[in-house]
Amino acid sequence: MPPTFTVFTATYNRAHTLPRVYESLRAQTLRDFEWLVVDDGSTDGTRALLVGWAAQCDFPIRYVYQENAGKPAAFNRGVQDARGELFLNLDSDDTCIPSALERLLHHWNAIPPEQRNGFTGVTSLCVDERGRLQGTPFLQMVLDSDSLELHFRHRDRGEKWGFHRTEVLRAFPFPVEPGVRFVSESVVWFAIARHYKTRFVNEPLRSYYVAQRSADQLSTLSVSAMRGRVPYHLMILNDLREWWPVAPQEFVRSAVAFSRYAYTLGQGGREQLRQVRGMTKLLAVLALPAGWVLSRRDRRRVR
Repeated sequence: MPPTFTVFTATYNRAHTLPRVYESLRAQTLRDFEWLVVDDGSTDGTRALLVGWAAQCDFPIRYVYQENAGKPAAFNRGVQDARGELFLNLDSDDTCIPSALERLLHHWNAIPPEQRNGFTGVTSLCVDERGRLQGTPFLQMVLDSDSLELHFRHRDRGEKWGFHRTEVLRAFPFPVEPGVRFVSESVVWFAIARHYKTRFVNEPLRSYYVAQRSADQLSTLSVSAMRGRVPYHLMILNDLREWWPVAPQEFVRSAVAFSRYAYTLGQGGREQLRQVRGMTKLLAVLALPAGWVLSRRDRRRVR
């Protein structure tokens, strides 16, 4: 029988942090899962590590190697190869509490069966490596909503963690562009939110290693990162205009950010405006001066 969960990890040269992910999964009270690892071109012994664990652990580990193409491509590959009904992303440098899978499944099963087709999954809270809450809690202990309403109406921010139905993710793959290793995840989460609800629960189940990410961050911008952020801001300007009355500041922010990244990537004002549709085109015009100024600074830092 296929497992209930596919726990998915995309990794690139993280042999030094993967052991804590492995130990976290070994400790799970619910054993109905597989661990699917997509190695995005690692050169640090990741394969040997996973093969060794697969030979000795009591849950299935599946290792898939691909040439380095970035996390969006790795995520799409994982979704296509997943055998579980529920797809749970666990980053290569994080952990979850021993009862995490059990609690996520509990909250999923609490949704009446006749309503589950209208839901994509369950999302929970995160803490950092010291146990401090990351991001804002939800308005209720159990809240049925979607990521659009939480972002625009309730101003929800910060790290969250949860699963989606695998079949839903297969219908909403990440955009993949040659040379682009990063795409804002909200491009996919917002697209899903236009069709499905999520059950949000005020229960911290994942530990998000803030110190690790701070150490790994680069002080310079990359062309790939900027190209990966543009689709998110265009999505807000072009596809989510119904949220303008609720959160106009989000649209102003995205108009400036889009212009900033577009200028830095070599797109002039006219080329930018051709990509913006409808009522937000005027906003894009007004954002051009600020975008140009910010892009001058970015060009001194870009890699």
